[in-house]
Amino acid sequence: MGVKSSIEWTESTWNPVTGCTKISEGCAHCYAERMARRLKAMGQKNYVNGFKVTLHPHALDLPLTWKKPQTIFVNSMSDLFHKDIPISFIHQVFDIMKRAHWHRFQILTKRSERFAELASLLCWPDNVWMGVTVENVSYIKRIDYLRNVPAAVRFLSLEPLLGPIFDIDLTGIDWVIVGGESGPGARPMDEKWALDIQHQCHKADVPFFFKQWGGVNKKKAGRVLNGRTWDDMPILLHRFTTKAKKQYNLF
Repeated sequence: MGVKSSIEWTESTWNPVTGCTKISEGCAHCYAERMARRLKAMGQKNYVNGFKVTLHPHALDLPLTWKKPQTIFVNSMSDLFHKDIPISFIHQVFDIMKRAHWHRFQILTKRSERFAELASLLCWPDNVWMGVTVENVSYIKRIDYLRNVPAAVRFLSLEPLLGPIFDIDLTGIDWVIVGGESGPGARPMDEKWALDIQHQCHKADVPFFFKQWGGVNKKKAGRVLNGRTWDDMPILLHRFTTKAKKQYNLF
């Protein structure tokens, strides 16, 4: 339930939950759903339920066994704030992240209303990064929910970017990822949309990461925007605890 990841902005994935349900336009061609069906067909025991939301308590302690500090994407095959995941289990996930203080954990959700409701009930250690997906202007409200959550790093994943998003309020946002949709049925991303967001980030002094153009063959399409790659990451060392700084050798 944890593997090295090919996702450009992280290092590993950890899936104490698998499965999800579609909630907005960005979910139409969900990569996780395709992968879950494939893994079920292969007989992978953790996917016996296919893409139905399934808790995996046996996977909770996995990050504690990884001694080398790394950046970990939490629930790449689900959404931690799905309505079918009980708050008691979410607390367990957060407890593991707090205990595994030598890692950085990245959580990404489309269910910003629920996570905003639960935020005050959760402990937010300095090694937890919280993000929301915003695929077009219809879901810009998710950013407002994120802005008020006391995470050490708050980030946006504008992927799949399905339309222009002008005049984003980046107040309180530490990082922006942009990417096009990939895989079967991938919808195209206009270069102007991506460049406009890059300019907004530059103006607001927010790190910008361009993940991919996407398409049916994302490797062929590459990830060069305006003549270069964009791999900016948030540098917020003042937000790390003394313990975390020692682990990351940041002194």
